[in-house]
Amino acid sequence: MNVLITSASRKVGLIKAFQRALAEEDGGQVIAIDANPRSAALYFADKGYIVPSGLDQDFLTAVQNICQEHDIRLLIPTRDEELPFFAALRESFEHVGVTIMVPEQGVVRICQDKHLFINFCLEHGFLVPKTYEIPRGIPKFPVFVKERFGKGSKWAFRVETASELDNLLLRLKDPIIQEYIEAPEYTVDLFADFSGLVLSVVPRERLSVFGGESFIGRTCKNWDIIQEAIQLAQALGLVGHNTIQCFWHEGRVKFIEVNPRYGGGAHLGFAAGAFTPRMLVRLILGKEVKPCIGEFEDRYYMLRYTEDLFLREQELKQSERFHQSGAI
Repeated sequence: MNVLITSASRKVGLIKAFQRALAEEDGGQVIAIDANPRSAALYFADKGYIVPSGLDQDFLTAVQNICQEHDIRLLIPTRDEELPFFAALRESFEHVGVTIMVPEQGVVRICQDKHLFINFCLEHGFLVPKTYEIPRGIPKFPVFVKERFGKGSKWAFRVETASELDNLLLRLKDPIIQEYIEAPEYTVDLFADFSGLVLSVVPRERLSVFGGESFIGRTCKNWDIIQEAIQLAQALGLVGHNTIQCFWHEGRVKFIEVNPRYGGGAHLGFAAGAFTPRMLVRLILGKEVKPCIGEFEDRYYMLRYTEDLFLREQELKQSERFHQSGAI
């Protein structure tokens, strides 16, 4: 079987992980696409394609043609903006034999709207950081302010004073104000089959974060976090690989957000024993995948670093020319 990974960008590790997963099963190729010919991951995939930017009909046509030409069985969106786009197309792709790793549209909407996510958690008995009304009802500072539809750390701020908050609120479109929590922050890599059965859960403590991504982390076999994450996934209806953010605060789990896609630090879970790319490939092939919750190495560290890819100008110019015809 062949796998298509969208918005490949710098996700070389994910490309290699699926190449390994396919090699360990029945074989196949990893096809990568991106709008930028200078995306490093395109040069590590078995085949790379430059596709139109945006999420319009030209982009969709390019993806459909690539799926048909390469007999794609599994499509993996990796960018937040793509998730609602592909969620709306799940059934149409399934009709031509392509499974998209994305939950239903309503699930994506809850995960990407922080206000909806907070309300969902409270209605279903899950804890979240205390959320304050704007502009009143703030008992003490500092507070944490973020955009309702923001992502990463770009629109997230620690605010120390009321005057600082007033100035910030003038700049934000739809802010959410929450208590500032000084507690260990965790990313939970949770994998479920396409019926929603949770098969693997790996919490990892975020020891060093840059730009919203974890660069130093360690696995942690905290069973409270594991069980709470399973219950949240079942309540939401998550499928495939998901990235769940939470605090471990005063002996309780407080959820921050869910990204229903692979995250940048997911490779720590792979290395610790929860190799979800192979699980996903086996599901698509119709093979048995048994739950392995808790079957990972505890206190296993990840130290991420940058690796360079060197290309001659002639090679880059060649990739630019292929922007017209397609393949790298």
